[in-house]
Amino acid sequence: MKKATSLSELGFDADGAASGFFRPVAESSSTPTSHRRRLTKISVIGAGNVGMAIAQTILTRDLADEIALVDALPDKLRGEMLDLQHAAAFLPRVRLVSDTDMGVTAGSDLVIVTAGARQIPGETRLNLLQRNVALFRKIVPAVAEASPEALLLIVSNPVDVLTYVAWKLSGFPASRVIGSGTNLDSSRFRFLLAEHLQVNAQDVQAYMVGEHGDSSVAIWSSMSVAGMPVLKSLRESHQSFDEEALEGIRRAVVDSAYEVISLKGYTSWAIGYSVAGLAASLLRDQHRIHPVSVLASGFHGIPDEHQVFLSLPARLGCAGVVGVAEMELTEEEARRLRRSAKTLWENCQLLDL
Repeated sequence: MKKATSLSELGFDADGAASGFFRPVAESSSTPTSHRRRLTKISVIGAGNVGMAIAQTILTRDLADEIALVDALPDKLRGEMLDLQHAAAFLPRVRLVSDTDMGVTAGSDLVIVTAGARQIPGETRLNLLQRNVALFRKIVPAVAEASPEALLLIVSNPVDVLTYVAWKLSGFPASRVIGSGTNLDSSRFRFLLAEHLQVNAQDVQAYMVGEHGDSSVAIWSSMSVAGMPVLKSLRESHQSFDEEALEGIRRAVVDSAYEVISLKGYTSWAIGYSVAGLAASLLRDQHRIHPVSVLASGFHGIPDEHQVFLSLPARLGCAGVVGVAEMELTEEEARRLRRSAKTLWENCQLLDL
């Protein structure tokens, strides 16, 4: 038997229920519509470990007035919604809704897609491609129809190719379709460097760009702390910081996700914080710079005809991608970025879109 989630479902009339507790002090019509704050709605597609970590972080950061959850498993979905609803006394007032139908996402400002097959230990993100494209053909057109003005934020892996897929299937302008990309990779990179330098990771300016995966590129040339170039200082103080050592650090960043997966079966908390940070920058129009997956045609020698999505530092606001940074790269960094783009474009061409 289905359990009730509200008193109205138990047979109590909700109309006028508050009248016995509160004396009206003003008619609702006395507040001009133009002065009312517009409510914000975020939808999360996929109530797995990643989707729920994202929803929970968005909830605790008070980023939305309504959160809609969608998943193919109705019992699990209802259980996740109830678990969050039962924390209402400890959280900001947010309306939580859920359904297996995409119609519940109607009117969303931001739709976050996490649905997809779970990554198997040792499996590369690109190997997930064929298993997830078919799913996106069911999700993205329905979401676009329900919320034609929304921003699309893709988290499912392989995120760069699936961001391209979402762009093609949605019909949205590229500025409104964003992949979570290397935002988390860059955090892992900054964490490793901050631990070595004994500073806060927020004070390390360092980016991973390109593919969110095996061919990602660490941008050593522009890395800095307190305005000081880090690589030069490291090489002056540690002769061991040669090209082989730098590649070892890059590899450690890439492999860190695989390590977490091998230990606990999935990643969740870090991506939850990463995506909530992206949501804040987008919905609050913060114009913060994040390395996210964007349409990169024409950047750093990537051919204009290659409509490939990969991560570059981008300025995010309520319109989506407001601008993409013209980074100064060394020739080797640019070559690696183009190679990453070539790998992704070859995968995109395998799709019938």
